[in-house]
Amino acid sequence: MEIDVRHNPSFAVARVHLTAGETVRAESGAMMATSGGIAVEAKAEGGLMKGLKRSVMGGESLFVTRFTADADGGWVDLAAQLPGDVTAVPVDGAVNLARGAWLCSSDGVELETKWGGFKNLAGGEGGFLVRAEGRGQVVAACYGALDEVELKPDERFVLDSGHLVAFGDDVTYTTRKVTRGLMQTLKSGEGLVFEFTGPGRLWTQSRNPGALVTWLTAKLPFSRG
Repeated sequence: MEIDVRHNPSFAVARVHLTAGETVRAESGAMMATSGGIAVEAKAEGGLMKGLKRSVMGGESLFVTRFTADADGGWVDLAAQLPGDVTAVPVDGAVNLARGAWLCSSDGVELETKWGGFKNLAGGEGGFLVRAEGRGQVVAACYGALDEVELKPDERFVLDSGHLVAFGDDVTYTTRKVTRGLMQTLKSGEGLVFEFTGPGRLWTQSRNPGALVTWLTAKLPFSRG
């Protein structure tokens, strides 16, 4: 499939061009528009239990929507729920996605919800990562603007856990406090961070969805009882 991105970086829409009979799988509710002749089917990919695992643990929808082009081909416009950018990430093996970052993927890519270890749980990502495995493309969505970081061998990069979008399988990482000592961490207003080590590639977002939820909870009337 071919992907054109427009209206980026603030309100990006991914137009996925499909050849005859080609299918793209997308997050439930992501469709904005399609050309004529696109067949739409929603199902729990891999069965109900796998769908529940992907939804509860991976932060994605229970159902996945499949868009299939007819003999004339066609296109599908897909957009994320939060304002921000989208990017096409090549998959040749595996790519790890933060919770809620998956927007769509080609038919040669399978989604698995994997335990990322306690270091990932401490990093605020719920302990689980969505792994896109196989060969093809994944479209990842972010909140805010997107940055792509290419790490050289042994190069280190420190990232607040809420600003992660995706990273390649060749990148290693650990989780730690941003400062030494509890009081310094509290004073800084920061929490835990990921420290990535290259070589490899990762994608980050300029806004933190968790911070948005915290701000809305404090401001909206229902939050004050």
